[in-house]
Amino acid sequence: MIEANDLTKRYGDTTAVNALTFTVRPGRVTGFLGPNGAGKTTTLRMLLGLNRPTSGTITIDGHPFRDLPRGLRRVGALLDAHDVHGGRTARAHLAALARSNGIPRGRADEVLEEVGLAQVARRRVGGFSLGMKQRLGIATALLGDPPVLLFDEPLNGLDVEGVLWVRALLRRLADEGRTVFVSSHQMSEMENTADELIVVGRGELIAAESLTEFAARGTRLSVAVRTPDLAELTGVLTAEGASVQPAGPELCAVTGLSAARIGELAFAHRVLLHELSPRTASLEEAFLELTADSVEYLAGDAR
Repeated sequence: MIEANDLTKRYGDTTAVNALTFTVRPGRVTGFLGPNGAGKTTTLRMLLGLNRPTSGTITIDGHPFRDLPRGLRRVGALLDAHDVHGGRTARAHLAALARSNGIPRGRADEVLEEVGLAQVARRRVGGFSLGMKQRLGIATALLGDPPVLLFDEPLNGLDVEGVLWVRALLRRLADEGRTVFVSSHQMSEMENTADELIVVGRGELIAAESLTEFAARGTRLSVAVRTPDLAELTGVLTAEGASVQPAGPELCAVTGLSAARIGELAFAHRVLLHELSPRTASLEEAFLELTADSVEYLAGDAR
């Protein structure tokens, strides 16, 4: 289990992480989300003892990572797939890490097989594609068969098969009772993979709850309505206090009224409907809505 308590990190006058408190529990895939500059990478680096907190704590099963002997047996991490000596072979890279952490040398071949790199084990890492480096980074995280795993953007550079493989891997690791913490910008993957979410913005906690709860509270539900009498229906619905946004030819998105009430009003005013569909909440929409005030770099309108 990972626990952060009032975790804070300042660089001079800049506060990268501000009083973060959260818990990442075993047996679940927990997504770590936030806009660029939100403090995600700084938090992960503090967790691994690469940066020292200004104040507060972040621990693994009650202990700072620095205090854990043979760390790869306790925590596996992928932070930067490029952070590998390009002159080493994949096997040599893993064998060196295994030796320094008291892990049997044969484990290197096992994880290379697991991530699909067995055929290139003797190739130098400098010639690997980004996707191959990602797989090697995941192999490194799995090397010590640890109970806690951290992945920062694990899908970078992977093809469709690789994305499906990582999705299944994360699910399997969580089902085995491990603590799985995944930082990602890919909302669709978190929607398909995560059980819980920790969302941060400008270094502060925005939400720590289940994916379903986050999506539901962050998004106003709407109804998709298609009609050849769009102008007339818009007048009827706005008179009832609804908000109507055009979404295409003869199509609009309505908020403020239920699908049943829209149907009743259309029937009463003899407006023909071709579609009346309640719209499911989207994780991406919830994320954008709830982090709108926490975006560090906001692009202007392209005109």
